[in-house]
Amino acid sequence: MKSINNTKIELLAPAGNWDCIKAAVANGADAVYFGVGTLNARVRATNFQINDLPEVMAYLHKYNVRGFVTLNILIFEKEMNDARTLIEACIGAGVDGLIVQDMGILQLIREMSPDFPIHGSTQMTVTSPEAVDFLKPYNLEVVVLGRENNMKQIKTIHDQTKTPLEVFVHGAICVSYSGQCLTSEMWGGRSANRGECAQACRLPYDLVVDGEVKEMGNLAYVLSPKDLAALEIIPELIEAGVTTFKVEGRLKSPEYVANVVSKYRKAIDEYLAGRDYTPSKEEIRELQQSFSRGFTFGFLKGTNHKQLLDGTFPKSRGVYVGTVKKVLKDAVLCETLAPLKRGDGIVFDAGRPEEKEEGGRIYDLRKKGNKVDGEVKEGLIEIVPGRHDINLTKVHVGDKIWKTSDQELDRRLRKTYESEQTYRLFPVSVSASGTVGSSLVTVWHDETTNHYVTVESSSNLELAMKRPLTSGYLGEQLGRLGGTIFELTNIDASFSEDVIIPVKELNQMRREAVEQLLVLRQAPPCYQKNEVKVISKSKKRQNKDKQTMENPNLIALCRTMEQVVAACQTDIDFIYADFEFTTDYPKAVKAARAHNKPIALATPRIHMPGENAILNGLIKAEPDAILARNLAAVQFYMDQNLSIPVIGDFSLNIANSKAVDLFLGRGLSRITPSYDLNIQQMFDLLENSTTTNIEVVIHQHLPMFHTEHCVYCTFLSEGTDFTNCGRPCEQHRISLEDRIGMKHPVRVDIGCRNTVYNAIEQSGAEYLANFLNEGIQHFRIEFLEEEAGKVQEVIHLYREALEGKRTGTSVWKSLKATNQLGVTRGQLIKK
Repeated sequence: MKSINNTKIELLAPAGNWDCIKAAVANGADAVYFGVGTLNARVRATNFQINDLPEVMAYLHKYNVRGFVTLNILIFEKEMNDARTLIEACIGAGVDGLIVQDMGILQLIREMSPDFPIHGSTQMTVTSPEAVDFLKPYNLEVVVLGRENNMKQIKTIHDQTKTPLEVFVHGAICVSYSGQCLTSEMWGGRSANRGECAQACRLPYDLVVDGEVKEMGNLAYVLSPKDLAALEIIPELIEAGVTTFKVEGRLKSPEYVANVVSKYRKAIDEYLAGRDYTPSKEEIRELQQSFSRGFTFGFLKGTNHKQLLDGTFPKSRGVYVGTVKKVLKDAVLCETLAPLKRGDGIVFDAGRPEEKEEGGRIYDLRKKGNKVDGEVKEGLIEIVPGRHDINLTKVHVGDKIWKTSDQELDRRLRKTYESEQTYRLFPVSVSASGTVGSSLVTVWHDETTNHYVTVESSSNLELAMKRPLTSGYLGEQLGRLGGTIFELTNIDASFSEDVIIPVKELNQMRREAVEQLLVLRQAPPCYQKNEVKVISKSKKRQNKDKQTMENPNLIALCRTMEQVVAACQTDIDFIYADFEFTTDYPKAVKAARAHNKPIALATPRIHMPGENAILNGLIKAEPDAILARNLAAVQFYMDQNLSIPVIGDFSLNIANSKAVDLFLGRGLSRITPSYDLNIQQMFDLLENSTTTNIEVVIHQHLPMFHTEHCVYCTFLSEGTDFTNCGRPCEQHRISLEDRIGMKHPVRVDIGCRNTVYNAIEQSGAEYLANFLNEGIQHFRIEFLEEEAGKVQEVIHLYREALEGKRTGTSVWKSLKATNQLGVTRGQLIKK
């Protein structure tokens, strides 16, 4: 294997607290990312406070480790000033960059500082070169790709954009595209886009196929992926163009951080040194021990739906030991496949992870009744649990055994960071010069940071009668850097005559040099900084009352041809077509033209390399507008200079007026705010936005999960991806039934991605009058599985409400009365 020269590869570690920072630094992380306060995607982590920033950054920079703050959530209008305060603090403290999701925050940072580093979060859902190109005007330092990109796609993005790319290589996998999951928002008001994910993907679901529950045995966790572990493919990822390797886990322990960082540090270093490296079984087991739901490469090596999840459990299991062969009076007999010793924690897995499981620590190990000391590597062994730990009457033959903890491993990991130490020593070189009667002048060069300091002796050099100063002697004295982060690698002494100076002077000069070099390392970098107002002034128009008298537009989003035709037969103002297969779009356009109705065609939510033909297909269908659902689509259509409007959908995650301005400024004719906004947050946004360019969705089945994982292929096919699955999605309809009996439809798009829709439709009809009063002129209602009669009924009800012939409340009550599942008010009423 050849070494990659002049390539800076960065290992980026998570830190939810101080111990995690120390664990990351001590085990070789190049950078650390952490949250400050609540404006980040892990509000349940301990996190840090603004006044901690100078200390944190000084600590990291001492060890030449970069520190990034996560501002990777959507920011609401009333929070923009708080966000500005955090940004200012980060700039002042010398933070090495902010990891950002919100496009309004991206704009705000650039207004505040043209050179402060920004990293595009995976929450931006960047998965193609076009999406990277959309971000180029904002001069991002790094873009974090979606976990769904495979190595071939990563290489394509790298080759076409030359932008530094960051990729997750270890930790939990979100089944939904990051930034596109609304499940927690829908069910509990805890938005994943706000750092409050409730992990609905880790819950059990029944698979309902064509109306009948499919017998799945103990496969209930159909949306719960294994954990990502790319340790074995680090070389391929580097060659694909990845420059930053990111470890997930800001809610994980410092032992986890120490373990994972040390393993990936070794893999990266071995590759860069040109050596072949394959992780040992022991190294993989240690990674599993710290946290594992089972390991997978995710999508990095390509799509294999069968390998993405296990389906029988949703939580960390640790290391698989084996199965119970026999239950004895005080022990269980097991053919162990992994090392065991006294003190290890184990759990017995009977295939019912939602129930209390028997588990505890190992008290003894025996072979044929005889006690065994030390560790047992493998073989038939009797496991004796602690007397009061495990009820053996509840353990059965065939139960799986997992090793859940290893105290010895944890102790070893803690030793790496409990006492402050550097992972590596940093080289310094010294040049020394002087003449008799003058000071000894030393120039110290920190070769890593390129800092120089000059230290002079307090006493003068004297003529040496014997044993004059030499490079060797100076190197011996000045190189006594034990207990520091430095090591002397070169010394150059230049004296025109034999000189000497007391050794205590050399010792003092060494101490001063180290101190000064550390001060330089820990000094915060200086960034350009502008004084800006978050919101310059209210943009509400003076003629708002006049606008409320104008006829508002009612838009119907249809997902079947039957719905399109039915909507065309009403007084609807505009049709949106959002079909599973975009190849059917020309039929929809033809139907709309026949009824003299304008029609827009929706892009897929996700855009991958090589999928521009799909976007071109929409243009060829000759619609009256396009509904763009991702950054790549916006960039693609702006590059085309289309003569038709391009409308931004909810999936662009527009949550504040800054983001509204950004997208309108990039060429969109109007935008749809994020579904994360409640009614007050929506009005806050409208207060500072041009409302004539805003469209509000007032009726829909909320799209909860949007995922690359296909449940049709996984559970209705013997295949592994779209090339061999047999397309069961064309013959069957799947719903996921939750714990309270609600059946949530699963639909497929042209890219074989699945969307799980909420079983219950939601209505914002009660707020129609408020929206009209705010000057909103574009209202959308969305259909999913409704038949023609229902489509026309819903359109009629909302039209009457817009015309003032009925109240919004009566619309909601009428729909609830005629809908078997009822209708929810949805996210607008959340606190």
